[in-house]
Amino acid sequence: MEKMKSDAIEAAAFRRLLAHLDSRKDVQNIDLMNLAGFCRNCLSKWYVAAAEQEGESIDYEAARERVYGMPYAQWKAEFQAEASPEQLANFAKKGDK
Repeated sequence: MEKMKSDAIEAAAFRRLLAHLDSRKDVQNIDLMNLAGFCRNCLSKWYVAAAEQEGESIDYEAARERVYGMPYAQWKAEFQAEASPEQLANFAKKGDK
């Protein structure tokens, strides 16, 4: 497969992932971290790194807005719940490995 086509397919898959995460605002970042080892903030950091690899500069907050679909402060105020003791314990346990 040619690189341009591969890049287009990967970009479409990324957009679909963002749309899926946007439709599941009930899924907290700590849930993602505990289950999959990454969260929306990780995606934002990867977005910044990918831009830099392509010679582009993007601010982390702008990347988070792209991933969250809104400014992070707004998402946090509207959708972020406090982590339960069980979620925090599971996160801490995974960090020990």
